Amino acid sequence: MTIQDCIFPATAMPDRDWWHALWPDPDRVIKALRIRQGMKVVDLGCGDGYFTAAIAHQVGAGRVIGFDLDPVMLEQAQAACEGMSNCSWLLGDAMALSRLLDASVDYVLIANTFHGVPDKTALAREIAKVLTPNGRFAIVNWHPLPREQTTVLGQPRGPKTAMRMSAEQTRTVVEPAGFRLETLVELPPYHYGAIFIRTI
Repeated sequence: MTIQDCIFPATAMPDRDWWHALWPDPDRVIKALRIRQGMKVVDLGCGDGYFTAAIAHQVGAGRVIGFDLDPVMLEQAQAACEGMSNCSWLLGDAMALSRLLDASVDYVLIANTFHGVPDKTALAREIAKVLTPNGRFAIVNWHPLPREQTTVLGQPRGPKTAMRMSAEQTRTVVEPAGFRLETLVELPPYHYGAIFIRTI
């Protein structure tokens, strides 16, 4: 059992083969989430760096910080971003994010992990602390479809059906932390991106 399994139950890094089959163009996903040139972005729970590398491509002269609590995942992410000079890495618990970052950021992305966070509003509050005024917090979640309907490479994938969150459920737990839902982005075939703007 990994550290991530202990802290985020039923949340594990997917096999890279089916991840690539689900989203063959990670750069397109990052653009859809409105990550822009020059931004300073935290990829929270970056896993093996699948999206971290795409963020690095997109921000150009900006910066991406890959953050994970699993040192093995961070090593894999570093390998995925080898040669990219705009990447840095932090090992730690997301609930200590504001104590570990040395400066505020423009954008925090958490993909396919939020459903497993024990105290979602508390995590959103922690993220609000590290964002610049009008900074963005984006959550990529599975639509609340039955797991048997979300197949990739012929097998059901993603978290248990009961753990999946609708966009409204996500909004309900994030907005009390000082955010307002700015937009929803469809990320076919099974996901949405909820982009929140900091209001405090």
